[in-house]
Amino acid sequence: MTFDFVARLDALRRLMDAHSVDALLASVGADLPYFTGYEAMPLERLTMLVVTKEGPPVLLVPELEAPRVAHLPDGFELRPWGETEDPVGIAARLLDGLGSVVAGDQTWATFVLALQQLLPEARFGIASPLTRQLRMRKDPEEADALRLAAHATDRVAARLREQRFSGRSEAELSRLVAAMTVEEGHQVATFSIVASGPNGASPHHEASDRVIEDGDAVVVDFGGKLDGYCSDTTRTFHVGEPAPEYRAIFTVLEEAQAAAVEAVRPGVAAQDIDRTARKVIEGAGYGKYFIHRTGHGIGLEAHEHPYLVEGNDLQLESGMTFSIEPGIYLPGRFGMRVEDIVAVTDTGVERLNRSDHSLLVVD
Repeated sequence: MTFDFVARLDALRRLMDAHSVDALLASVGADLPYFTGYEAMPLERLTMLVVTKEGPPVLLVPELEAPRVAHLPDGFELRPWGETEDPVGIAARLLDGLGSVVAGDQTWATFVLALQQLLPEARFGIASPLTRQLRMRKDPEEADALRLAAHATDRVAARLREQRFSGRSEAELSRLVAAMTVEEGHQVATFSIVASGPNGASPHHEASDRVIEDGDAVVVDFGGKLDGYCSDTTRTFHVGEPAPEYRAIFTVLEEAQAAAVEAVRPGVAAQDIDRTARKVIEGAGYGKYFIHRTGHGIGLEAHEHPYLVEGNDLQLESGMTFSIEPGIYLPGRFGMRVEDIVAVTDTGVERLNRSDHSLLVVD
């Protein structure tokens, strides 16, 4: 897919001007590929995009990494640096005399601290209050990428329904989920949580050697990257026919997730989506077992803005994409979660994940 990086850099500079920011630094993390198409390797060698209000942006890269950069002459100057050069010193010279400098949230402290020493008069801050204003609102090409990634996980979820769970360890099933994620089109599987029985009450359980048994509920949360954009979905399976209690609680969860999806539309506060899901679960008496936010933004990162959580009064806008994933977790007994990625449209919501999210009974 082709993205308009020049337009993104122009929009960034307008934001910088509006917020009186003289320079922005993007290093490791998602800001750099968002503005340049290049993702830095997390090395001890500095890679950094320096964007100032005057002059072209400059992308500093180790000389040995420069061949990996798709150069964008209209967007930025490429400045490879050699092994005997001081890249922090080069960056400092680009920033000399500037007052307000913001750095990407994941920029390594060793580089930021070194720049602060070289530029004692500069005021340093974080870049995400600016960059998230752009990255939260996906353009049509980004939405297409997220849609493709979501549909790929839907195919994995459909294939999982045909698998035998009983007798397999969580770790074995996790490896299978990861393999299928790649088979269905992702370049990489980034995570595959498999949490069975009492382990399901731990939302981020690490798949273990526990063997899945008949009567277990199994929470499967997985995702990957497809053309740079992330997927993330959760489905809950049950080995054999579930007990009436479990099915009844799962019905509450389904209603909460459906209500939260239905509440999505432009102008609604992010926290109100969380409140909608939580109201259903609390009304059924399980409020204290819903122990995390209702959702998180998704794009170049699996977790990014906006976050659907109490206290976030940000109004939703068309183009925003995020998960809706309420869960109920009874310690020592079982857990359950349903997660779909959705996109805010001009008039409401589009559910990017469309696979069956009812309670899935397997062998």
